[in-house]
Amino acid sequence: MRNSSRTRTAYKLKTVSIQNLGFARRMYTYNYRVFDRYSRMVASMAILGDEHLSWRPDAFRYEIWGCKVSMEFPVVKLLDYRERWNELEKSENPFAIVVMAHLKTQETHRNPENRKLWKINLTRMLYERGYKQRDIKNLFRFIDWLMRLPEELENEFWQEIRQYEEVKRMPYITSVERRAIRKGLEEAIELGLDLKFGKEGLNLMSEIQEITDIKILKAIRSGIKPAKSLDELREIYLK
Repeated sequence: MRNSSRTRTAYKLKTVSIQNLGFARRMYTYNYRVFDRYSRMVASMAILGDEHLSWRPDAFRYEIWGCKVSMEFPVVKLLDYRERWNELEKSENPFAIVVMAHLKTQETHRNPENRKLWKINLTRMLYERGYKQRDIKNLFRFIDWLMRLPEELENEFWQEIRQYEEVKRMPYITSVERRAIRKGLEEAIELGLDLKFGKEGLNLMSEIQEITDIKILKAIRSGIKPAKSLDELREIYLK
């Protein structure tokens, strides 16, 4: 009975140590689950985007009752690229833009003005590196999502990008903005129609979704409240 108690105690100690491994344990778990699911060799790599320079988990291992489990995996620490900034600027690899955006987002956490400048610079790089239109749009979506700005600075950013695109004659990114505005207006119109006219009002959405003019969509949104009927509302975009 004493031996059995010691065994349970040792097992619990081993279990606690495994739980405390956190990230490395998850890397091991994901690896073996993919291996088990597809019966294929699996290579796992960790890309660390945190701000702690010394945190570099690169292995998972434990031993119990003579059984040893071990997994080592390569690690890329994005903070290391602060010392390789010139290399990132010269690289044509799209992932270099992603890394630069990530690093500058961290660096400008308390400096929105500086973040705006870097957001403009990185956006311009998308054009200067000669990426295709689809790649420019996709990379910009990531930059825009990551490098959030206060409303006033965001407006200043868009104004400068519009001017830049006019010079380049490539309105790729502002078209992304227009689509986002249009989607937001359509959602607001749909909600307004539902609240005021119910299911019958929602029948207009098939017509409204064909409208591409932002000014007309804004007029429809503003016209829902005073409109006394759906026919009156339709006059806004049919006249």
